[in-house]
Amino acid sequence: MTETPSGRGPKIIIDRLSHSFGPLSVLEAIDIRIETGEILVVLGPSGCGKTTLLSLISGLEIQTAGAIRFLSGGGAITHVFQDPTLLPWRDVASNVSLPLEHLGVSSHDRDRRVAEALARVNLGEFSRAYPVSLSGGMKQRVAIARALVVRPEVLLMDEPFGSLDELTRDLLLAELARIWCETPYTCLYVTHDPSEAVRIGHRVVVLSRRPARIREIIPIDVPIDRRSESHPKITAARDRIWELIRSPE
Repeated sequence: MTETPSGRGPKIIIDRLSHSFGPLSVLEAIDIRIETGEILVVLGPSGCGKTTLLSLISGLEIQTAGAIRFLSGGGAITHVFQDPTLLPWRDVASNVSLPLEHLGVSSHDRDRRVAEALARVNLGEFSRAYPVSLSGGMKQRVAIARALVVRPEVLLMDEPFGSLDELTRDLLLAELARIWCETPYTCLYVTHDPSEAVRIGHRVVVLSRRPARIREIIPIDVPIDRRSESHPKITAARDRIWELIRSPE
């Protein structure tokens, strides 16, 4: 599948969402529709509330005002963080199978689903390796496989490649794009990097400084598997994001 999602209906509607930590206002009147099968990127200054937004969607925090509505399924929401947080005493397959162990999945189905998830991130031959022997990029692939193994309705990614070098980050972004093209997934992806945003997102939500408001939502009208740094539409979208970041609010 190479086209951006369209006409498939929203997966999540975020309506006038606001949140405060005591007197500190973090998010203010956020309105977003996340479409089914869309990778929506959220980008903004450090500390503006991007991670808080993910926490509200996942239910780790309860919003001060507004609503978050899930319109289909009722399946799992999984989180991929900057730190892959693998258990060092478990091998790769055992780390990936961990969430299934709490869902009553039979051992046969668990092994099959783990093998499928590892194949999707090109780590099948490392199933018996331990985290200590893996590179940073490989550890993050394991974390992505662990998120995918539960077949989530929504994948939340909080600057998942922020601690990796540029080459490894670019390779993993290409992996995410390949996985989406094979089996489209709904994803909310947080980053502070405009180049990363236009590489992986179907739309980019640019937030203001805290309290975060939506400054603009920028569509990336190029199939996700045909993007390059020099594509005119990619260049224009990236330039617009930088313009918003640099301009007074």
